[in-house]
Formats: sequence, structure tokens, C-alpha cells
Amino acid sequence: MATMRAALYDSYGGPDVLYEGTLPIPEVGDDDVLVRVAATTVNGGELLMRSGRLKLITGSKFPLPLGIDFVGTATKIGSKVSNVAVGDPVWGMVEERRGLGANAEYAIATSNHLASAPTNLTPVEAAGLLVGGTTALTGLRDKTNLQSGERLLVRGAAGGVGTMAVQLGKHLGAHVTALAKEEQIEALRDLGADDVLDYRTTKPDQVGKYDVIFDTKGTQLPAFRRQLRPGGRMVAIAFDITRLVSSLGYIGLSSIHGSGRVRFFRGKPTRPLFEQLTRLAETSALRPVVDSTYRLDQISSAHAALEAGGMFGKAVIDLS
Repeated sequence: MATMRAALYDSYGGPDVLYEGTLPIPEVGDDDVLVRVAATTVNGGELLMRSGRLKLITGSKFPLPLGIDFVGTATKIGSKVSNVAVGDPVWGMVEERRGLGANAEYAIATSNHLASAPTNLTPVEAAGLLVGGTTALTGLRDKTNLQSGERLLVRGAAGGVGTMAVQLGKHLGAHVTALAKEEQIEALRDLGADDVLDYRTTKPDQVGKYDVIFDTKGTQLPAFRRQLRPGGRMVAIAFDITRLVSSLGYIGLSSIHGSGRVRFFRGKPTRPLFEQLTRLAETSALRPVVDSTYRLDQISSAHAALEAGGMFGKAVIDLS
């Protein structure tokens, strides 16, 4: 049986539990596309999974794989796939329910979970905007219906999702305020932020009032919700893992009591969303933001760097 290199872990713990091992190359079903991965990334949710804080979801059938997004080349297609050909450059995401990761030499996805990759970007660059771009599109366009002229606050603006939300907010015509570190002000202004506030010195009641708040942190949700204008909308892509029950309870209650519902969502993009992101990338409406790149055998270093904080954009694993 043919095998591939893959990032794996045999127990929950810190970044040091990660290693480069081998797995069988996934078998291709009728609706599947096998992709030779050129670049993939490390995402915040994977830190929680690796640490064991989500083990009720991930289980304990080790070794466990890592990674959700991929940029690469279609190498084998199923008998029912008609919109992808062998040799096509593609990008997309694996389906977590299948238990296969993308931090590997090969990834597999149905043809509805990938699309043609942008022709103007390298695989590493494209990987830098894939997860963040689809999440920002879902949150700002689909969940909150951000309109031109509205005021948008992006909390966690320097991260892989936040840097995309800043750019997309500006593309949609909003006045964008970014919450980040003072030393990231110029970089965020270059991405389109109208104002940048230092989250370390600015309290929630000092940020001003907004039509839309896009929150990548998940903490202090009640305090930031109070900064919504009448008719305002707030989306969160994270929750306070240390106060899981109360955080999820508050999100649920916000839809019942008072104005300004807090919506929590997990992006589950399909082909149309990837295609829209490709167009935004090819017209330079969204630019990739890559903080650093790593080899697959440096997966533990990539996790450690993301966990330490301070990244601007994405940590990309280069397999090209």
C-alpha cells in the first residue's frame, strides 16, 4: 500500500507531541478528488484539538491527523467527478467527518469542497488566505450582511481570519476599525483599516459604536455586544474555552433577550464559496498575509509559534 508523509500525534499535549509520520494515501471514491498538497496551514482550532480540550469530539483513536485546508494539484479523480481534471491547480478543505487531515503530502475532498486555485498566487500565498477568506466571507456577507457605509469592528484583526475580515470589510465599503497590537498598526492600515486600536490599552467601552462586530477571540462577549448600534449584528468564530458552558449559553440567550444577537458559526465552505474567493484573490480584492512558513517536519514549531501569539496572518506549511 502506497504511503504518504503526514503530521500526526499519538497523545494529547503540547506542540512536542506532534511528529511527521506516515499514513496510507487515501482511497478515491466516486465523488472524490485526490490532491497532491503543495501548501497547507495551521489553524487555531487545531491547537485546541491537539491539546485535548476537544477530546470529546476528536476521540482517542490515535494517531490523529491534522489540518483542514490545502492548495495543490489534482492527481486522481473519481468516476463521477466532471468539474475537475487531473493536473488542475485546486484549493479547498477536507471534511472533518472523514477523519483525514490536510497537513500531509496528499489530501482528499469531494469535488464540492474545492475549486480552481487563484492563478496569480503561489501555493504558499494562496494558503495564506484560504481559511481566513472563506470565514470572513461567511461572517461579513452571509451572517451579518455588512453594507457599504456601515461601521465594522474587527477584534483579533492581526490573525489569519482577522486580516481577511479587515480587507473584506473595506472591499464591501465599510469603515473598518481593527483591534490589535500597537506595533501592527501600519500593517493593518496597509490592508485597509481606517482606524487601529491597541487592545491592550483600549477597554471594550472605549472602542466606540458599530453596526457590525466581527470577533475572533470569543471572550468578553457581553462587553463588546454593548458596543453595537441599534440594529447592530455581532458574529464570533471562537468562544472562551475556559468558560465553555457560560460562553455558549450567553450566545444562545442573546438571540432571545434584547437586541444585537451574537451569532457563533463554524465555516463549512463549499465549491461556490471557494470560487468566489478565487475571484476576489485574482482581482486583488483580498491579499494573502503569511507570517511564516515551515516544512512538514517542523509542524511542532509551527504549532508552538501560533500558540505563543503575536503572528500577523498565517503559519503556512510548505510541501512544494
